[in-house]
Amino acid sequence: MKAKDLRSTSKEELQEKLLELKKELMKLNAQVATGTTPKSPGQIKQTKKNIARINAILGKKI
Repeated sequence: MKAKDLRSTSKEELQEKLLELKKELMKLNAQVATGTTPKSPGQIKQTKKNIARINAILGKKI
């Protein structure tokens, strides 16, 4: 997910995507807590970065 693409989306779509990413992060963290390895090890880091990108863009749009 690129920041350039996110800037062109609407505020409502960004908030929906943010909610979806937070749910995904919770699932990944639950997998790690139970001892199950996620499908790709870098997925948690990438999800956190995407959440931070969306939060930064939402902060500028307000």
